[in-house]
Amino acid sequence: MMRIHKLYHRHRFTLSFSSPLSFPSSPSLLPLAPPRFLTLRRRTAANFASMSTSRFRHIVPLAAVSTEDGAGGAVNGSVSSSSTADTYYDYEDDLALGVGYCVPPPEIRDIVDAPPVPALSFSPFRDKIIFLKRRALPPLTDLARPEEKLAGLRIDGYCNSRSRMSFYTGLGIHEILPDGTLGPEVEIHGFPEGAKINFVTWSPDARHLSFSIRVNEEDSNTSKLSVWVADVETGKARPLFQSPDVYLNAVFENYVWVDNSTLLVCTIPSTRGAPPKKPLVPGGPKIQSNEQKNIIQVRTFQDLLKDEYDEDLFDYYATSQLVLASLDGTTKDFGPPAIYTSLDPSPDEKYIMIDSMHRPYSFIVPCGRFPKKVELWSADGKFVREICDLPLAEDIPITSNSVRKGMRSINWRADKPSTLYWVETQDGGDAKVEVSPRDIIYSQPAEALEGEQPVILHKLDLRYGGISWCDDSLAFVYESWYKTRRIKTWVVSPGSEDVTPRILFDRSSEDVYSDPGSPMLRRTQAGTYIIAKIKKGGDEGRYIILNGSGATPEGNVPFLDLFDINTGSKERIWESDKEKYFETVVALMSDQEEGDLQLDRLKILASKESKTENTQYNFISWPDKKIVQVTNFPHPYPQLASLQKEMIRYKRKDGVQLTATLYLPPGYNPSTDGPLPCLVWSYPGEFKSKDAASQVRGSPNEFAGIGSTSALLWLAKRFAILSGPTIPIIGEGEVEANDSYVEQLVASAEAAVEEVIRRGVAHPKKIAVGGHSYGAFMTANLLAHAPHLFCCGIARSGAYNRTLTPFGFQNEDRTLWEATNTYVEMSPFMSANKIKKPILLIHGEEDNNSGTLTMQSDRFFNALKGHGALSRLVILPYESHGYSARESIMHVLWETGRWLHKYCVSNTSDAGEDHDTGTVKENISKGIADAESKVVAASGGGSKEACDLEHEESHSLPRSSL
Repeated sequence: MMRIHKLYHRHRFTLSFSSPLSFPSSPSLLPLAPPRFLTLRRRTAANFASMSTSRFRHIVPLAAVSTEDGAGGAVNGSVSSSSTADTYYDYEDDLALGVGYCVPPPEIRDIVDAPPVPALSFSPFRDKIIFLKRRALPPLTDLARPEEKLAGLRIDGYCNSRSRMSFYTGLGIHEILPDGTLGPEVEIHGFPEGAKINFVTWSPDARHLSFSIRVNEEDSNTSKLSVWVADVETGKARPLFQSPDVYLNAVFENYVWVDNSTLLVCTIPSTRGAPPKKPLVPGGPKIQSNEQKNIIQVRTFQDLLKDEYDEDLFDYYATSQLVLASLDGTTKDFGPPAIYTSLDPSPDEKYIMIDSMHRPYSFIVPCGRFPKKVELWSADGKFVREICDLPLAEDIPITSNSVRKGMRSINWRADKPSTLYWVETQDGGDAKVEVSPRDIIYSQPAEALEGEQPVILHKLDLRYGGISWCDDSLAFVYESWYKTRRIKTWVVSPGSEDVTPRILFDRSSEDVYSDPGSPMLRRTQAGTYIIAKIKKGGDEGRYIILNGSGATPEGNVPFLDLFDINTGSKERIWESDKEKYFETVVALMSDQEEGDLQLDRLKILASKESKTENTQYNFISWPDKKIVQVTNFPHPYPQLASLQKEMIRYKRKDGVQLTATLYLPPGYNPSTDGPLPCLVWSYPGEFKSKDAASQVRGSPNEFAGIGSTSALLWLAKRFAILSGPTIPIIGEGEVEANDSYVEQLVASAEAAVEEVIRRGVAHPKKIAVGGHSYGAFMTANLLAHAPHLFCCGIARSGAYNRTLTPFGFQNEDRTLWEATNTYVEMSPFMSANKIKKPILLIHGEEDNNSGTLTMQSDRFFNALKGHGALSRLVILPYESHGYSARESIMHVLWETGRWLHKYCVSNTSDAGEDHDTGTVKENISKGIADAESKVVAASGGGSKEACDLEHEESHSLPRSSL
């Protein structure tokens, strides 16, 4: 499920999806490669019965940014162009195993294919709102477009942008009327039909929108992005550049508004010729040397540069010519061609801070560590000065909180016209070095006087974590340290050297119950965001508003607190309805005027949802807290509108309190319907204390957002879903959590299984486990070390052999040579001989996530096959760490459904046959007896349902192996 991301960048709002999306403007023309299947079934006497079966958060930041850490695509789908995509094959039809792409049954397919609702964005002055219209899942032909894999990036050479970008199909603007309702839609028009829209940005005065479009992606010119602007009042759009041959370079930065009528645009240089050609014969061998005996440890980064040709190709696509373009049509080249990665105008619009990268490049780290230059230019294109030039950073230690040497986090002060601030490490960037202070924050005017040295704002003993600015009398400075989970908030007075900084909050970042919240920010006339000061009547106190998630043992209850900076006293001024709804505050809407905000005239934007009601957005106005609903989005999957959701709590055998969300199908009653097949889907997390691991996170009233590969889809097939059961891996004090990973993993899983059996909602023989990425790693380990708990497993895009990630993984910052036993014992690859339960492995063929190379699944499957394990490997062509093409997603769901049907729903094996675990085995055996008695009792002792279950478990005929 997508989350709302606060973005406090000047004038800009951007949108990112949970995985990259890209859609065609014409039917599929390219042939589709089917997924690769490798299957091995153990020859056993197991019997299988034949059974025929015929949220998204909307307010988001606007430009499409692809991410690879999601576990699937967007929430819903589009019509596929594949000729086989809508052919459903029965799970028992073995002929379907080689036909190519399959689709799940209609109950699931209809949910995934439901039309998407638009995303939203408010104008800088909060007086208008854009509805950004979208299509959903792209066809596989979009993913099949050629990509250049360079320096950790994937580039679409036709578009000269990142590949697999999502896009909008249309923009509609509504005025927010005085009563809070919306006026009629003004549709942005004038651009070519079928255009794909990206990078939507408001002008500072909110009178114009800028955006990019691309049209024909099969043509090397018209597929490139062009910049357009639209009049907000009329909706009329036009190209920014009068020449049709000026194209956007969107590999890194794309464009920014310099003022109300001027944009600075990264364009493809007009003098650029054809791409460099790969030489038929290399100029020499590929050589890397460490004759200086430097210590360089790097994780398993993907898509790196390989040779000089790759370096030249990276230069070709990433180099931009900056152009200053006015709305009146005038243009001017700005600086020399270079690889520009960031353009940041000063709040007073006089200067632009420009980041660029340059050679020498690296073959072992991605471009984020390449040499980086930061320069200051005037807004009209005159070079002012170089701020820094950082060298190649191949040697950043893998230890948590280690950073690059030199100046970093260089930004404009949000409360000043043109003042820079940054931080410099004092430990050489190495978190293992003990030094005080560890980081120093500096500040300096844009054009410092000759000999004027930077001012020290604050010194930190932990690692710098950011600043929230207000004015010369108030700013919050954050620092943290991962190893101890300590986080501090300092109150500083940037303009008063005689005021000593003081600690406002000093707490554990894991202790969600003690989280006081974050200060609400307001927009300034300059378009920046600063801490909002609040006036409470005639009170002379210095107040701000803290916006908190409100974690409690009963779940999250978001709140707003009026907080006195001087005394530390709090007054709760708003709180979510905790009985039925889950509400969160998104933004202040009453910040159009300068100066302190009056509490009795406060206006906020809040989201509201419940277990069964999807997210809508409301305005709430003080003093009477009047509510006006802004949106009325339809329910995305009405067929599951009455699903049952409960946040449950139970204990691990070592006393750690655990939490999970239990979902049950609509209309299900455990006392009359008996236990269900159950799917447990989770992802482990690391903690430093048992108390923190025991805390409840999330709300029982949150809407059940169902993504395109979500485990919740199986509610439509009458499964019980145990979603996100906490799997805490705890390392208190100096103890490393992963040294007891397997023991804690199994103990957490045992507790979860015992709980769903005790409740009578899960059939003890029919509990499956699954996960994505680190959750896949978890799944394989549980099948190896806790085979008594689960009947089968589904592992997607995982890593299974930790010796292939020797310089750390997840939060493990010891190397393989420092913690050999831990790496080996944690690796399910090393325990492949212990896996006896069926396991389905799914992986994207083009996985670029660090650590989860596709090779991990290939080699793990070979290890399983070498020990006769019942296993299946599905490799998805063109897919990365998360899956996005409709064909791929539908096939993943079909494979998942088939696996659950054959090895969970139809499972007849003895739940405790593989491993005697004492109490757990006794509980499971007792659960089987209880479950069977409930079925008979529910049916009066002889109903059709009871007979069918008995037949399924006792009288089915053995099936031949594939």
